[in-house]
Amino acid sequence: MIATLLGKKIGMTQVYDAQNVLVPVTVVEAGPCPVVQIKTIESDGYNAVQLGFGAQKAKNASKAEANHAKKAGLESTPRVLNEVRLTEAFSGKAGDVLTVAVFAEGQIVDVLGVSKGKGFQGVVKRFRVGGGPASHGSMFHRRIGSIGMRQTPGRSWKNQRMPGHMGTDNRTVQNLRVVKIIADKNLILVKGAIPGANGDDVIIRSGKKAKPAKQA
Repeated sequence: MIATLLGKKIGMTQVYDAQNVLVPVTVVEAGPCPVVQIKTIESDGYNAVQLGFGAQKAKNASKAEANHAKKAGLESTPRVLNEVRLTEAFSGKAGDVLTVAVFAEGQIVDVLGVSKGKGFQGVVKRFRVGGGPASHGSMFHRRIGSIGMRQTPGRSWKNQRMPGHMGTDNRTVQNLRVVKIIADKNLILVKGAIPGANGDDVIIRSGKKAKPAKQA
């Protein structure tokens, strides 16, 4: 069973759980995800499936993308493709569709996404460097300060915290609980925040470090 879906971050809200506790949640539109390609050890050296999500206009799809989707029996070309490694060969066939039914309420999941881009930022925002005095007369407010000595070491250390591009990094948030599943709208509500802005593509999978539930 494949416990992975491609989706899109909708936004955050809050809901009451079964214990009448207000829980902050992120709404994810997960699936439906058609199986576009199946890879096996015999043909490719490993077991995996390629999942698709969304649909792009026919005029925007390249000929290779369109033929790839057509080979799987899909009516439209997926907007997003992602490969999911498997430990065993996939028992289904190309064209099968995965939905939110692969997850259950209360399940622990991981969400993979790309963090928001912040552009070029200084060290105060990028690394939370304290900076200098904020009072009048100081010429050292939000600057980096010393980045190395003179003769020893005579250079800047590797990984020195300096201004630069911030954000757009691959991030994984682990051990989020599925609070609610709305199957007819392909929505999954997970507790807490996930990477990216509203509308960004994400991957939701079964938690790799989830602890088994305690037996009563």
